[in-house]
Amino acid sequence: MPRTTTLECPGCPPLRALTFDALGLIKGPFPYPSSLSSFITFFFLFFSLWFVLVVEIRDKQRGVPQVVERWGEPESSKSVMAVSMIHRNTHPSLAVARKNGQIEVLSPVNGDIQATVSNDSDLDLRSEENNIVGLHLFAKQNLELASRLYTLLTCTTKGNACIRSIEAADSLTGSSIGSSKTWNVCSGGNILCCKVDGNEKFALFGGKGVEINIWDLDNFTKIWNSKAPPKDNLGIFTPTWFTSATFLQKDDHRKFVAGTNSHQVRLYDISAQRRPVLSFDFRETPIKALAEDIDGYTIYIGNGSGDMASVDTRTGKMLGCFSGKCAGSIRSIVRHPELPVIASCGLDSYLRLWDTKTRQLLSAVFLKQHIMHVLFDSSFIIEGADLIPSEEQIPTEIMDREEIEASPLKRKKTSTDKEHILNGSERKKRSKQNKERKKSEGNDGREKIASRDAGSKSSSKKRNKSFQGCDLDGLNTM
Repeated sequence: MPRTTTLECPGCPPLRALTFDALGLIKGPFPYPSSLSSFITFFFLFFSLWFVLVVEIRDKQRGVPQVVERWGEPESSKSVMAVSMIHRNTHPSLAVARKNGQIEVLSPVNGDIQATVSNDSDLDLRSEENNIVGLHLFAKQNLELASRLYTLLTCTTKGNACIRSIEAADSLTGSSIGSSKTWNVCSGGNILCCKVDGNEKFALFGGKGVEINIWDLDNFTKIWNSKAPPKDNLGIFTPTWFTSATFLQKDDHRKFVAGTNSHQVRLYDISAQRRPVLSFDFRETPIKALAEDIDGYTIYIGNGSGDMASVDTRTGKMLGCFSGKCAGSIRSIVRHPELPVIASCGLDSYLRLWDTKTRQLLSAVFLKQHIMHVLFDSSFIIEGADLIPSEEQIPTEIMDREEIEASPLKRKKTSTDKEHILNGSERKKRSKQNKERKKSEGNDGREKIASRDAGSKSSSKKRNKSFQGCDLDGLNTM
């Protein structure tokens, strides 16, 4: 049974996320805030196998999507290995690399297949030991092309990198492959991570037994190669095993962050040195996912035990962990390009949406299969909805609920409430009355004391007179 969190999910802003699972399904959950409608119906689109899931949100307070129906059958041979997406307001594109060696270019709006390429002739690529682990769909090459020419970068586990062009046609059988360039990025080991910078001029590769190396995509030459850290104080050497990597900034390929199987996060600067300029450990399980923030120095880390945290790479200090525990290994983390929201998914079959500022859970969806990748569709816009969520919206709602729940307890304190209701004039009058009463009580006490003293003096005088009279009578008798 998967572990569940007891945290309340306040909901999330309008957005669209696409998830890719181990059975080849592509799903698009659409979480919305409560202010839009009390009854909203959305659709999950399984683009490759024409799956459709209907999602309904009925709760007015929390926009948590729930899957209510689906159509179609999954296929394990079409497991999604790598994904890439072009974020544009017009003609966005989505590329998917599958386990059987097939690469598809889809429309993230309706799921129509625009182009496809298969590697039936390459038997080595179709083997399970040489799957596609890296995929990038270039955005600049087909920005203004009427012929719908797509340029793709692929990399397999054995290090076979290839840049090819695919021309989309009216029918799927009419898709043609244009020019292509193939080279090898490693002489041994297995490639596990591949990333292209924001300018689409450089790419990094790394994996098990393969140090991080950066290649110039224009000249197809290697410009930099990392160096393993030295041995520790005990003389133990950590083997090279990179699991994930990402660039810190879109316009700067010199700084990047890499995660290792030995639960280390390393920051590299190719303009400074070959070894990492900063290295720290995170928990005790391998790093499985890394994502950069739009500020250029914050990173998000996910490991094999379901832990997530944000770290400031300028100081190496952890900003905080995300509230809630994921039940399985985290396999993908992505930051929304506009909203302060990140999404995470993994082997616990949950898609979770988090607030980047408070690190609180906004929404969670159970999707039944192991989720391997997640992407945001930034072109998804709802008319009449606030795209940027208010920072004070969630805390005020929580405070309002707490005040409503605590109001009966406040009503019981009648004595304190009465004192707070009195105004300043009434308080002054009451204080004056108290002072006068104290003065009168003091005067009465002083009068009583004076009369008692006078009475005692008169009685003592009488006793003295009687005593003197008795003495005189005695003397006369003598």
